[in-house]
Amino acid sequence: MNQSADEHWDIEITANRKLLSLKLKDVWHYRDLLLVLVRRDFVAFYKQTILGPIWFFVQPIITTLTYTLVFSNLAGIPTDGVPAPLFYLAGITLWNYFADCLTKTSTVFKDNAAMFGKVYFPRLIMPLSIVLSNLVRFSVQFILFILAMVFFNIKGFNIIPNAAALLFPLLIVLVAAQGLGLGMIVSAVTTKYRDLAFVVNFGVPLLMYATPVIYPLSVALHKYPKYADIIKYNPITGILETFRYGFVGKGLFSWELLGYSCGVTVVILLLGTIIFNKVEKNFVDTI
Repeated sequence: MNQSADEHWDIEITANRKLLSLKLKDVWHYRDLLLVLVRRDFVAFYKQTILGPIWFFVQPIITTLTYTLVFSNLAGIPTDGVPAPLFYLAGITLWNYFADCLTKTSTVFKDNAAMFGKVYFPRLIMPLSIVLSNLVRFSVQFILFILAMVFFNIKGFNIIPNAAALLFPLLIVLVAAQGLGLGMIVSAVTTKYRDLAFVVNFGVPLLMYATPVIYPLSVALHKYPKYADIIKYNPITGILETFRYGFVGKGLFSWELLGYSCGVTVVILLLGTIIFNKVEKNFVDTI
């Protein structure tokens, strides 16, 4: 049927689209839905809990104390002259955001199959809502990190942010993009191969040990040269080292390393977009 001259469609749903087309105009049109999903994720996660959002603070504090006891006091791993709790809190804050974006995005097709099969909206809304809701959690934990910096300065430690801290917005975008890209790849593949979901569940915590979260990159390069390249060229390493260097003044900041992380992040996001767009057309038939 031909469209008459006086007809105007606000949204046109077609089966064929370019692989790299994100339909950002449609995403903007559904921005209210995006905000509703962000609020839903935030509220549902702590619904019927006694402490509620206080868990935002409790989890990193307990993790930091555990790492300080095990890795600093018992294992004796140095922290580049930074107070151990502050060193670990810096790594945990950024790593948790990346890990949450990756693990929760990786099941977006499986978790929302019923909704996707009944209602049309840009599928990218779902992974974006996860990234944004986790950003709220990250913001709260980042405040805790800043308070810890103030505390140790009062205690006599000279913890002063430097010019590299101005890269903070870029670092957050890179972390979100990496988690989003990898999550979309895993989510797309798990529509056919469910085994990958189990690999992600135990693989992400293991990946942390290949990232300078609980040890400085300088220590890894010096003491473990056999694994130096694996750790150094982990794409999250340059971001984490820049974050730590910018705020506590310690770490191996390198434009080359940060540039490498930026390049790999772009590739991961583009690859994730291509795979996500391809799978979303017919994933309901296979999930």
